[in-house]
Amino acid sequence: MESKSWYFVIGFLAQGLFSARVLIQWVLSERAKKVVSPTIYWQISLFASFLFSIYGWLRGDFAIILGQVFSYYIYVWNINNKDHWKEIYPIIRYIILATPIVAGCYVLYHGTSSIERLFKSMPLGLLIFGSMGQIIFTLRFVYQWWYSQSKGESSLPVNFWLLSLGGSIITIAYGIFRKDPVLILGQSAGFIAYARNLWLAKKAENEFSQ
Repeated sequence: MESKSWYFVIGFLAQGLFSARVLIQWVLSERAKKVVSPTIYWQISLFASFLFSIYGWLRGDFAIILGQVFSYYIYVWNINNKDHWKEIYPIIRYIILATPIVAGCYVLYHGTSSIERLFKSMPLGLLIFGSMGQIIFTLRFVYQWWYSQSKGESSLPVNFWLLSLGGSIITIAYGIFRKDPVLILGQSAGFIAYARNLWLAKKAENEFSQ
């Protein structure tokens, strides 16, 4: 597949936003002395997910797209849970909700070429390995959604950060195999914040149980 350097511009922008959300959440958590779930975390996540999906398509990387498909709507749910969804103009809300569906229809319509683009650019074993990392990242948000539902508020629990660490390690290794600087640098930056948030979450959990 022809390599285009401008692909990486989109990828680095997306990863920069992902890192920015973690940094903001980290700073706010340090100030609060506990793990917090700020609205801006989810807003940045949504926009970064959109850009990263585009990067995944341009790179012909199914694993990247897989990781964003399910997380996208969980980001929307968290924004709604924070009572900020209705503040967005209706037409923009419709565009946000419809974009993955329209993209999916496009992929299905161009079935053969889509398969070639997304599944033929790397060995099957590497594709499965990379997809595992993205599935773990997706499961952390599914878990976060379930946990938040049970608590009645948007929260980032201990296991969310544990899954983040596991997914990050696999994705970094996958990025090395793929020679993808976007994945390597993006996940390496997030790894430190995930570890710190896990420590804060465990500390708060232990203090609560005492």
